[in-house]
Amino acid sequence: MAKDRSTSSDFTGPLRRLLLAVLILLLGAIFLLWRIDSPRVERFRAQITDRLVPNLDWAMAPVTGTINLLRDFQSYQRLSEQNQELRSELRQMQAWKEAALQLEQENARLLDLNKVRLDPRLTFITGVVLADSGSPFRQSVLLNVGARDGLVDGWATMDGIGLVGRISGVAQNTARVILLTDASSRIPAVIQPSGQRTIVAGDNSAAPPLDFIESPDLVRPGDRVISSGDGGVFPAGLLIGQVTADPGGRLRVRLAADYERLEFLRVMRHYGTEKVTDNAQVISPAGPLPVQTEAEAEVSE
Repeated sequence: MAKDRSTSSDFTGPLRRLLLAVLILLLGAIFLLWRIDSPRVERFRAQITDRLVPNLDWAMAPVTGTINLLRDFQSYQRLSEQNQELRSELRQMQAWKEAALQLEQENARLLDLNKVRLDPRLTFITGVVLADSGSPFRQSVLLNVGARDGLVDGWATMDGIGLVGRISGVAQNTARVILLTDASSRIPAVIQPSGQRTIVAGDNSAAPPLDFIESPDLVRPGDRVISSGDGGVFPAGLLIGQVTADPGGRLRVRLAADYERLEFLRVMRHYGTEKVTDNAQVISPAGPLPVQTEAEAEVSE
């Protein structure tokens, strides 16, 4: 057994050295061949290259695939960035679309409001909203006009389009406005064109409900709601909003005033309607009717 191992070792050692020497000589010959500057050697090198390079495509396939994969990844990254930019632009376009719709609705309300003729005796004073003290339990704002400007409790306030609320508390330089959405607000109103009387009752929501409607079947969503002037609280004909229905079927009013942007408010000067004191003048412009005596009544009979 020991003799066989020594024989094998004696045989493989010289063989390895011989192969190494042959490999070194081959590499040296290739190096010298590639370094010789001769037309014949150049043609020989070209022939070798033509023979070997086309047959090495299989060896370059992994490198080519890796390069293509990197290019595809870079292209996917660019597509992802472009997709994010398009999504951002789409959100901006949606915001612009919503703003355009709001402006269109506001323009329609203004055009509709131009057809309404209010009492020419009504005048107003404009005040700036100083603070919004709205809360889940109370809806009110503060104006920079007060008793020095002649304000009186109960006067109506508008934002230029629709009714906002009424004056409730007047100081020398400021005044508080209770909004229509406040739970303590009750406004007599008329629904057009049906002419149904109703009460706009605030409940601290953006769309106050309509109470005490005589014939709700005559009311349709989209009908106009204006102040009736009953009780002499507000002047008649002030736009409040449009009728709408909540998911429960209860009729409410979509307010025409923009409560999200209350910057300036108009306080309507309203001193009430003139009261009739002489019924006879209403019945007969010429004067009161003569009273018949009992004798004249018997003669006439």
